[in-house]
Amino acid sequence: MLKLYYHPSPNPAKVALYLEEAAIPYEFVPVDTRKGEQLSPAFLAINPNGKTPAIDDDGVKVFDSTAILMYLGEKTGKFMPTPAQRGDYFSWMMFISSGIGPYSGQAVHFKHHAPEKLAYAINRYQFEAERHWGLIDAQLAKHKYMLGDTYGIVDMNLWGWMRAAAYVLGEEAWGRLPNVKRLFDEINARPAAAKVNALKEKHAFKTEMDQAARDIMFRHNAQKAA
Repeated sequence: MLKLYYHPSPNPAKVALYLEEAAIPYEFVPVDTRKGEQLSPAFLAINPNGKTPAIDDDGVKVFDSTAILMYLGEKTGKFMPTPAQRGDYFSWMMFISSGIGPYSGQAVHFKHHAPEKLAYAINRYQFEAERHWGLIDAQLAKHKYMLGDTYGIVDMNLWGWMRAAAYVLGEEAWGRLPNVKRLFDEINARPAAAKVNALKEKHAFKTEMDQAARDIMFRHNAQKAA
């Protein structure tokens, strides 16, 4: 059975959503990142980059959430684009992987976790996060879903970070992104999304961002201090 190495954060959530939507049986394997379990030799053998999610599909190991989605989509053929949509499919999947995720993540880091509040960094990443989400909203103004009239894998790829959009951009951001909010609410109402939202209850994940967690999550600070 496929194993999903999971922490309740944006990127693992999108993979879990696809597994639930596509009715793919999987074993839930918790990885408590604030305890440093992603840095264990056993997990690094699955993902040498030491991040969740990752999967082990009967010996086939895949890491990075977008790569996992593309692997699963090609394997199952479910929720995939039509031949005419393949160009848009690749473009938006990579846009989410290289833009939405990184800029949203860095915006959160510099606003909420950096030991120094650097105005330049906060402004840069906030601007880029909002710009990227604005492009998604514009696409959804033209189509019900990212690739047209049918719910698919690109929408699922977005959902993980949609769940964190208000934290990234501020609660008022939903007013500036009405089409993103529309799709988020629709996906969130699906039974598969409810199952993913409940996964965090399957394990007592550490939620405190105490000094021990900060030392693990932001190892560059320890390196700088040394």
